Amino acid sequence: MDAEIIAIGSEMLTPERLDTNSLYLTAELNKLGVEVVSKCVIGDDRNRLAEQVRHSIARSAIVIITGGLGPTEDDVTREAVAMALDRKLTLNSEVLSWLEQRFAAAKRHMAEVNKRQAFVIEGAGILPNDRGTAPGQWLEESGAFAMLLPGPPHELKAMFERQCLPRLARVVPKQVIRTLFMRVAGMGESDLDQLIAPVYKKYENPATTILAAAGDIQIHLRARCRTESEGDALLAEVAGPIELLLGDRIYSRNGDSLEVVVGGLLRKLHATVCVAESATGGMLGERLTTVPGSSEYFTGGFITYNNQMKMELLGVSPEILQEHGAVSKETAEAMAIGARRRTSSTYALSITGAAGPDSADERVPVGTMYTAIADAAGTLVVHRQFLGDRQRIRTFVTQMALDLLRRRITGKTQTA
Repeated sequence: MDAEIIAIGSEMLTPERLDTNSLYLTAELNKLGVEVVSKCVIGDDRNRLAEQVRHSIARSAIVIITGGLGPTEDDVTREAVAMALDRKLTLNSEVLSWLEQRFAAAKRHMAEVNKRQAFVIEGAGILPNDRGTAPGQWLEESGAFAMLLPGPPHELKAMFERQCLPRLARVVPKQVIRTLFMRVAGMGESDLDQLIAPVYKKYENPATTILAAAGDIQIHLRARCRTESEGDALLAEVAGPIELLLGDRIYSRNGDSLEVVVGGLLRKLHATVCVAESATGGMLGERLTTVPGSSEYFTGGFITYNNQMKMELLGVSPEILQEHGAVSKETAEAMAIGARRRTSSTYALSITGAAGPDSADERVPVGTMYTAIADAAGTLVVHRQFLGDRQRIRTFVTQMALDLLRRRITGKTQTA
């Protein structure tokens, strides 16, 4: 079965508010084997909401509408859904009595506007709200099921778990959704898609989605099936050939970030790492230390933003800086060697480059980045030219540095 989620509230169309309810509902529906195929946010507009409800109920088996059940004029969900389904909206004496008792128990005065919350759509079932004053409603229309749920997350979650899930369990065919989440480093989205598309395009189930971030490509496989074992078999049928094509460029098969994966490798080897950063200004060290327990393997870092600090803290020679410049293979290598020497770490990573928007050296284009690794076996420097704004370039190069460390630890080769 497919589901749609409609979130109501003009406040969620501002930069300050997010629709977190949809994330929760999606996770819960997936557990039932229900696929969420559409999510939308609509302001407090009765006509727009009514139009969306008509479209959603016509094409999906489950429609969940969140928010807009309060007592004020801008709480339009009840009226809009009644309009969309061409049903009457009437004051329900039982709900009104329940509301009056709620206010009396709290020793609060019930304002006249609160009676709006006692209006019920013709043919709807009431979903009690033991955490607020906005009861929900459950309707059936042309074989589809619609739920009206309150907007506050603590009210919505309690109502959905206690009132909606038991009802859905009776009407949703037994089905499961199994997922596989691979993360890839060291290649771009278009190159990856060109490589693996001949595999995944053969299959409608599982469905394949490719998501791209700076230096990090994510492959999502989702299988809909009757049993978990059937789903796992479907996933393996597609994932196997993809893994053969991508090889060690896949760094995670459970969604872990690169810093988590690297941390696990270091911990397993009882190895340590330090960093020396210029253009990234501590970003690499910050990523490594976001992992709980990173003190077991992260010894420290140097932020050497100018040449004087590179010389004083890392021992980079003036001759290297003068002859090759701060943004160079030679400087990156010297930074890594110096950091490792000063911390006695197993591995040292360094980053130097021009992150933009301007370059301090006209001979060095914005986006030029060098990262180096030093260990007992020697040093390796990788040079890349990145595109994007300052933050994106910095994210790219920290991802490159972490992947360089991963490959060094696991013995994979990296072309400089």
